[in-house]
Amino acid sequence: MKSFSLQEINNVLQGEIVGTTTHTITAPEQLDLAVESEISFIGHKKYEKFWSTSKASVAVVNQDISIEPGDNRAFIKVTNADIAMSLVLDLFEQPHPAFSVSIHPTATIDPTATLGNGVRIGAGCYIGPKVTIGDHATIYPNVTILDETTIGNSTVIWSGAVIRERCIIGSNCILHPNCTIGADGFGFRPCPERGLVKITHIGNVVIGNGVEIGANTCIDRGKFSSTSIGDGCKIDNLVQIGHNSKMGKFCIMAGNSGLAGTVTLGNGVMIGGSASIKDHTTIGDRAIVGAGSGVTGDVEAGKTVLGYPAVDARDALKQWAILKRLVRDSSK
Repeated sequence: MKSFSLQEINNVLQGEIVGTTTHTITAPEQLDLAVESEISFIGHKKYEKFWSTSKASVAVVNQDISIEPGDNRAFIKVTNADIAMSLVLDLFEQPHPAFSVSIHPTATIDPTATLGNGVRIGAGCYIGPKVTIGDHATIYPNVTILDETTIGNSTVIWSGAVIRERCIIGSNCILHPNCTIGADGFGFRPCPERGLVKITHIGNVVIGNGVEIGANTCIDRGKFSSTSIGDGCKIDNLVQIGHNSKMGKFCIMAGNSGLAGTVTLGNGVMIGGSASIKDHTTIGDRAIVGAGSGVTGDVEAGKTVLGYPAVDARDALKQWAILKRLVRDSSK
């Protein structure tokens, strides 16, 4: 079990220690569950009131904290407690599953595939013809990578993921279990003679560097060209991204949200959980779509929208306040 002193943790955080403790820290934990040997976090002043009942001996806090740590307890003051928390979690991270051999003997690797230096491939994987896998990539058991796909350096692909033919995955990406990259787009057209005619999708998916894709997320291939995900995007579990959609850099999509076909997101866009975006819609740089919202038209850069259909957040809040008053008045 890993353990660190207060000073050892602060050597990483480079914060200001207030108070002292004799306890060795063995794990991070939330305030209400922590015990004396654990470190916790106060990322907002509204949580200060919970410190008095917490048993944690150390907390990472913002510099504007207004309380004292108390007897045999300490704070580490930092500029941003949330960012510092990620560093503490890195300290206590446990090793990932081990590979007994670099390439498991049950993996099926086409002889035309190219593997970089230090590649690890787990049991039951299938690596198709003319696949290229970059240096130090890790492919966990039962991953399927089909023909002519390229995987970048140091990318990690977890079990059950399927990457269809001709897709391109950048470097330092993480693909979580059972995500599917490059399946056919959802394209059908009514035909009097044949019912619903399937529209063939001959494009691919191009994913930039440093992208993280959650479990059971699906990114469909383009109809003609590419569905593209920009550098640094972070996509949660159970997200759907339709054919020919394009995400700029450093976008965030929370769980159960979805983009229909040919949606364009600018840089730094944030999509809340269960939000849905209509096809052929453009959302500008740094715009925010609130959880559960339904976007049916373009959204300007920097704008926040809420509701179904989504409107400017200030208008949505006014509408909800009026409805609340109407319900209250009608019940009198």
